[in-house]
Amino acid sequence: MGATLLVAAIVLAALVVKAAVAELGEPGSGRRQWLFLTDRRAVAAGAFTALALGLPGWWQAGAEGLVWAGLAGVLVAFVMGQGRSRQ
Repeated sequence: MGATLLVAAIVLAALVVKAAVAELGEPGSGRRQWLFLTDRRAVAAGAFTALALGLPGWWQAGAEGLVWAGLAGVLVAFVMGQGRSRQ
């Protein structure tokens, strides 16, 4: 379980570093990358993905499956929220 949490933390840290580097290049771009957290469609898609993968993940791998399902949900929400204009 420790290795799974470490890898998931590294992937999430990579998203944060990506946003920070983008912010250095173009001010305001880091904030735009995290707007997916306020996008209902992106959050719903991420939650659905996490739930859809969580149950089989729990059956196959226990708590580690839930960690991966949660990470997949965050990544789906991140991708769904990109490219949508906020006005």
